[in-house]
Amino acid sequence: MDLSTFLPSLGGGLATFVAFVVVLSIIVAIHEYGHYIVGKWSGIHADVFSLGFGKVLFSRVDKHGTKWQVAALPFGGYVKFAGDANAASAADPEALTGLSEREKRRTMQGAPLWARTATVAAGPLFNFALSIVIFAAMALATGVSKEPLTVGEILPLPQGSAELRSGDVLLGVEEIGLEGEETLIAALRDLPRDEPFLTYAIERDGTPMSILGPHLQPPRVQNVSPQSAALAAGIKEGDVILRLNDTPIATFEQMIPIVEASGGKEIAVDLWRDGEEISLTLTPKRTDIPDADGGFETRYLMGVSSGLAFTPATESVGLFEAAEIGVMSTYGVIKLSLSGMYHLVTGAISTCNIAGPLGIAQASGQAASGGFMDFVGFIALISAAIGLMNLFPIPVLDGGHLVFYAYEAVFRKPPSDGAMRILMSFGLVLILSLMTLGLTTDIFC
Repeated sequence: MDLSTFLPSLGGGLATFVAFVVVLSIIVAIHEYGHYIVGKWSGIHADVFSLGFGKVLFSRVDKHGTKWQVAALPFGGYVKFAGDANAASAADPEALTGLSEREKRRTMQGAPLWARTATVAAGPLFNFALSIVIFAAMALATGVSKEPLTVGEILPLPQGSAELRSGDVLLGVEEIGLEGEETLIAALRDLPRDEPFLTYAIERDGTPMSILGPHLQPPRVQNVSPQSAALAAGIKEGDVILRLNDTPIATFEQMIPIVEASGGKEIAVDLWRDGEEISLTLTPKRTDIPDADGGFETRYLMGVSSGLAFTPATESVGLFEAAEIGVMSTYGVIKLSLSGMYHLVTGAISTCNIAGPLGIAQASGQAASGGFMDFVGFIALISAAIGLMNLFPIPVLDGGHLVFYAYEAVFRKPPSDGAMRILMSFGLVLILSLMTLGLTTDIFC
């Protein structure tokens, strides 16, 4: 199933909205279900499980007395446990009045500390679990590159593929040995930047030979980044860049200094698409990107990424290897998110790197238009990021509640009602401020 064949028929704005609602609904449903099911296992009763806020569109009460509902505003959700005054799990003292000890045990406030802690922590953990499952499923579906590196499908290029064929096993290129993915990355750094063809050492049908083939990293667009200059200019996946400002381009690396030297000024782009040449203009976008040392650097970018001149042949992975890929991919998202937040707080990178609701909605639509795998991959990315955000020690977020429980564990009593009200109000103001900042960057950056 390719969502790109379906969403455009809805219209650009509606397609973006639908994609955003689908992404948010899946992530929120998993998050809140984590709270619900662990609370149930811990002996805490849920009065309401709501997907969305506002007017209730549909509801039913299950045999356990939990009301499941879908509300009109699809921008979040909540679980209201017994004893809660509201969706933020603030205590309702009146609701506990007159209850027996057994009845109090079924409320959030009357449950033991371990049960409350597990219930609150489950939401973000279920978000991480969703990311791990999606990344692992993608690894199972697509496989991993064969070792040694083997040519799969040769991608179309205007200059052709010379003597390179599907099934060739790559042993080296330009006298640089290729023994695995790490040596391939190293080779890309050392290859000439202005030669469209290279000399390969290969093995074909068991026979070693030397052939001429296209540059490993031609100026072919493999991915177009959401909200990028390339996307705004109309560049598409599969396009081959022929010239930038009338300078012939032979390799992807050859493009980088030209784009950086532009300083954000307009660039003339000539490209090859489906056998035809197309001319357009593009204005590189100032972007903060991760560097090799774990920090960020500011560069002007088109917003395209490259691949090889061919798709590597793949082989299937086992369940445990896929699970490891899922865990490491999720860890990578969390690590990069923490690094970005740190550099934002320290002022090392611009606040324009913050995406608000409009930016996330636009990215959702663009991911959906890229196809099913792009869309579910985007859900995995956002799920991990939302799980991390909810663990921040901010009152009203799950992390804030966990801090309160840590205080209770140390001092053998919860914070006072007055302190809780002040902290919750502060947390709400902080969250609203961050949402406003995100919306501001969406509009003005």
